[in-house]
Amino acid sequence: MRRGARVPAMSQTLSRASAWSLLSEWVQSDSLRRHCLAVEASMRAMAASRGADEELWGITGLLHDMDYERFPDLETGHPRIAMAELEKLGYPPELIRGIASHADYLGVPRDSEMEKALYAVDELSGFILACAYVRPQGIHGMTPKSVKKKLKTPAFAAAVNRDDVRRGAEELGVDLDEHIAFVIAALEIRADELALHGSEGRAA
Repeated sequence: MRRGARVPAMSQTLSRASAWSLLSEWVQSDSLRRHCLAVEASMRAMAASRGADEELWGITGLLHDMDYERFPDLETGHPRIAMAELEKLGYPPELIRGIASHADYLGVPRDSEMEKALYAVDELSGFILACAYVRPQGIHGMTPKSVKKKLKTPAFAAAVNRDDVRRGAEELGVDLDEHIAFVIAALEIRADELALHGSEGRAA
C-alpha cells in the first residue's frame, strides 16, 4: 500500500459500519442503496448456509456497486473505480476480486464460492425487489413460480439480465427454483429495511 493511504478501521477486521459509511458517501440514490442492501442480505444468508465468512461475503455484496452511480460507463468506470478505491483503503484482495468477477466484461473468472454467489444473487436480488414493489403483499407470500413468470415478461424490470439470473444459478450449482426461494427468504428477513411489506403491509 502507498505511504499515506487512508486505511479504514476494518483493515484487519471487516467493519460493516465503515462499509456502510463508505457506501452512503458514494451512493445517493435510494434505489441503488436498497439494491446493495439486498445483495448484502442475500450474500450473508448464502455465507451462513455454506459455513463461510458472513462479514466478508456481506460487505462484498454491500459494496459491489458503490461506484455505479458516479461512474456508470462500463468501458471506463464501474467497477474499476470502486476496486481502486477499496484497494487504496486496505480492503481484502478477495473482496476486490469478487467485485471484479461480477462484471463479465472485465474477464475475471469466478473461481471462489463467494465470487459465484455474488454473481448468482446480484441480478436476482434486484429482480425480486422489483417484484415485491408491485405486489400488494410485498415480498410476503412470493413464490419462485411468480418470480419466474415475471422473468418471462421482458418489459418488466427490463434492465435485469435474465441470462445472468439463470447462469448465476448454474455456476453456483443450485436449482433455479430453490435459489429463487432462498433469495426471497433472505430478503424477507430484511423487509423493514428494504420496504418490502407492500401496500397491504403499510396499511396494516
